[in-house]
Amino acid sequence: MTAERAYHHGDLPRAVLTAALDVIAAEGPAALSLRGLARRAGVSHAAPAHHFGDRAGLLTAIATEGYGLLSAILGETEGPRDLGIRYVRFAIAHPAHFQVMFRPELLRPDDPELLAARERTRSRLRAAVAGYADDPAVGFMAAWSMAHGFASLLISRNLDGLLGGQDPEETFRALTGEMFRPPQDSATG
Repeated sequence: MTAERAYHHGDLPRAVLTAALDVIAAEGPAALSLRGLARRAGVSHAAPAHHFGDRAGLLTAIATEGYGLLSAILGETEGPRDLGIRYVRFAIAHPAHFQVMFRPELLRPDDPELLAARERTRSRLRAAVAGYADDPAVGFMAAWSMAHGFASLLISRNLDGLLGGQDPEETFRALTGEMFRPPQDSATG
């Protein structure tokens, strides 16, 4: 099916999103232009703007979709270690979404769908770390920072030499084992 034909069947938004994700994964968000995406999709240069408004609208749609995907991958996460492993798994599977989701300067900050998707995901993250820190807000920030930092370093290939062929999920599991140990009885510790 050609891009022009897909447009007539109502698939143009998905075709543009898919093309955008390909560009972002290969070259980063800075390389994205609506005109270039229209050319890739084989449609008029006005077609992407018709569906997304502008570049920020397209990137907001990508971020919103990314939060939905991340929330689904997190599922009913059990504890910070499981949360981090699933978070890293998401970044590996969806690097273009990951690159856009946490860049507020690229997005429409007041988009209701984005805000709702972000909050659903953060609620799952908070629930997974509840009870692992004296201050739940600090525990949430610590777990998220560790998972996000590791995932960011991983997908930007900054850990290539350090991993030495080790599975990233197993490496992250070891890191979290150092940080999130179950509380020890002070009488026996």
